[in-house]
Amino acid sequence: MTASEQRVDPIAALLKLLELSDADGANTDEEIFVGISEPQPHGRVFGGQVLAQSILAAVRTVSDDRDIHSMHGYFLRPGDASAPITFGVQRLRDGRSFSARRTHAYQNGVPILSMIASFQAPAPGLDHQEAFPAGIPKPESLPSTADLLGEFDHPIAQQWAFQRPFDIRHVQSPLYLSAEGEKEPTNAVWMKAKGPLPDDLNLHRAALAYASDYTLLEPILRRHGVAWISPGMKFASLDHAMWWHRPFRADEWLLYVQNSPSASGARGLGVGRIFSRAGELVATVAQEGMMRVPTEAVDV
Repeated sequence: MTASEQRVDPIAALLKLLELSDADGANTDEEIFVGISEPQPHGRVFGGQVLAQSILAAVRTVSDDRDIHSMHGYFLRPGDASAPITFGVQRLRDGRSFSARRTHAYQNGVPILSMIASFQAPAPGLDHQEAFPAGIPKPESLPSTADLLGEFDHPIAQQWAFQRPFDIRHVQSPLYLSAEGEKEPTNAVWMKAKGPLPDDLNLHRAALAYASDYTLLEPILRRHGVAWISPGMKFASLDHAMWWHRPFRADEWLLYVQNSPSASGARGLGVGRIFSRAGELVATVAQEGMMRVPTEAVDV
């Protein structure tokens, strides 16, 4: 069987990941759900997956008139991509306008992620936003990951090229194989789901959380002239925070503009702003990652 014959529809796979099943939580103070894991060449659960699933577990315990507007999560342990994940949700508060939930994602009886999320009923208020950046090329003019990596006979290259549910297109030179261009702590990508998603605002917000974990550490790499394939490099997401500002669709093009204000102590901080193609700022993201890079891999 060829690699192309083994491929599954990435959108169908994403939606299956996001369909959590109920489980018995009678002996705990948590409401329990279970989700499958997405196979990964390196065997570790993709951070964006467990974020999205944790969000949707919390969504299941909140009334339909309230949408998630922020989340803060810590990655505590690497997850096993060959095993399911159990999600325990605690109802922290239900106020007149806001609800708060804590989700713990468990494998083998220990938490791999701890997250708190806040939900809000729609309300009017003050409104302003940062402007859409100038000089950004259209996504149709940029190569996809499949264009860049599809010919490489390597499991990670094939997974990134064909099995990711999001089409990712770099505005600057991609960092998959080499780090070219200016050493600036910035990065920008266009992204959208590779197929239609259901009309559910919270699902689109969870899907965007999934995709927001793909490239947020790249401004750090770009600043130091380091590519993803640099020998001996070790990295891991430590935490992830996200704020959703306005409605959007994750199956339409979104511009993800990123920068890194600091890297030190084998940690780097990435901050991102996500715009709709119409120019609306729809979300803001921040993540700190552990990044250990051998000195010889850094382009000085």
